[in-house]
Amino acid sequence: MVGILLVPVNLQQHLPEPWSKIVDLNLLKTIEEQLGEEFLPDPKNVFRALNLAPEKVKVLILGQDPYPNPEHAMGLAFSVNKNVSVLPASLKNIFKELESDLGVVRTNGDLSDWIDKGVLLLNSSLTFNPMKPRQHLNIGWNLFTESIIEYVGKNGAIGVLWGNHAITMKDFFLPDRVITSVHPSPLSAYKGFFGSKPFSRVNQILNKQGISEIKW
Repeated sequence: MVGILLVPVNLQQHLPEPWSKIVDLNLLKTIEEQLGEEFLPDPKNVFRALNLAPEKVKVLILGQDPYPNPEHAMGLAFSVNKNVSVLPASLKNIFKELESDLGVVRTNGDLSDWIDKGVLLLNSSLTFNPMKPRQHLNIGWNLFTESIIEYVGKNGAIGVLWGNHAITMKDFFLPDRVITSVHPSPLSAYKGFFGSKPFSRVNQILNKQGISEIKW
């Protein structure tokens, strides 16, 4: 009996062309070979964050990896599909801080509109294996996305880095264009995320640069 040859998924076909000149496409091939058959999000959404052109990135908000729930994982850090009624706890806390900071009330967890305003919602790892939760943290995504972080940082984007994992990327940003705090997770939000005012601080930095504010 002849064995079935599994063909690696072709993610490159979903990579927006402007970013193909910035990332390592050979590394992407290596990552593809390690993905396996089941992963989140859907292949067409793996690079959804990169629908924002490189030169239009004003702000980078960095997450760690996609939500483990297929109803939630949709290719944008911290964001969920618009039909999700019960929001993840971290996203609830982000919305609490947004309301406290700017008086903006959001109830829908789909943050796609932030992309249109220049906010790159990037996870360090762009896929998640539901069967082996930590596996995709070690297949090369960190190096792949680091090149994206480095590029936008050098081009003056503001880095919003929540939690120890994200804060390791702070040196890619100019000292006056990086905002850090603990993670919005319920385990840490009360230790410095609440009251950190990241949204108004981003707009203050943009104002100083003569760049239009983000309408969060």
